[in-house]
Amino acid sequence: MKRLLETMYVLTAESYLYHRNENICVSIAGEEKASVPAHLVDSIVFFGKNTLSTSLIGFCSENHITMSFLDSNGRFYGRVDGPVSGNVLLRKRQYDSMNDTEFSMQLVRSILYGKICNSKNLLMRHARTSKDEKTANDLYSVAERLSIQARSLKNCTSVDSMRGQEGAAATTYFSAFDAMLSSTSGFRFETRSRRPPRNEVNAVLSFLYTQLAHDTRSALETVGLDPSAGYLHTLRPGRPSFALDLMEELRAPLCDRMTLTLFNRGQLAQQDFQTDMDAVYLNEKGRKKVLTAWRTRKQEEISHPFLNEKIPIGLIPYVQAMLFARVLRGDLDCYPPFLWR
Repeated sequence: MKRLLETMYVLTAESYLYHRNENICVSIAGEEKASVPAHLVDSIVFFGKNTLSTSLIGFCSENHITMSFLDSNGRFYGRVDGPVSGNVLLRKRQYDSMNDTEFSMQLVRSILYGKICNSKNLLMRHARTSKDEKTANDLYSVAERLSIQARSLKNCTSVDSMRGQEGAAATTYFSAFDAMLSSTSGFRFETRSRRPPRNEVNAVLSFLYTQLAHDTRSALETVGLDPSAGYLHTLRPGRPSFALDLMEELRAPLCDRMTLTLFNRGQLAQQDFQTDMDAVYLNEKGRKKVLTAWRTRKQEEISHPFLNEKIPIGLIPYVQAMLFARVLRGDLDCYPPFLWR
């Protein structure tokens, strides 16, 4: 099993990164603030305006350390990778499978089934712990509607029809999101808003989805798959469509659950956010809080429902990518989605 390495987050503006020997060093205002052994890092995520040496770019490329660049609000700019080292035969099978209608439908159905079931399980979890009987009953009711929508996937005759079913299920799920937020938190979800997020809850959701997309894309490339060759999300230049596909089933258990926990436990406050016209974003202090919780969560272990062995939560995208590769190779009959227990 792959070892879970760290993602290095550079949050302080005007940081300068370079490499010395086998270490990645960070300097601020001419003073070295950190030195991290490169063998512990598999990716670096930069926020805001930073600079880095050309020798660091070369070092990271040679050592398969990806570099992702986001603006200060967490919006993705671009990514630097080394030479593509994926298995060309595996990628050929992936491209060929995209033209196989039956294969594509079966895969998309599995992914969406996993997404809807995980969304339902999150609702059920909050219903069981709710102290308000009406809120609990409302959550159980929405969960039952999601069960019906999950079962209806088997009647869909095309990927397009499954996309429509997924959209309806997402609307159903998010209609109950406020019911999972503690009334004492002082924050409301209202409705899903993105590009830009319109309130604090949406700001955290979007921020965590960006981190999950980064991790999922890296996992696919590690296994040797093309993160751009998607089945559910339409193909678009520069878009990691397959990474977006594979992360769908992971949104609720990894990102949504953490968002609710951060607000319900009072770990985030108004001073952790900033506004820009109608948009709301995490500020530097807020990003540090969320990323600290994200890194800690990724280190926790769970029993993977398909493998039946304990793995760090941060390796879930890698395991799911590995299972899909097994399907392409013919070792598995169909893709097993990740179902949170």
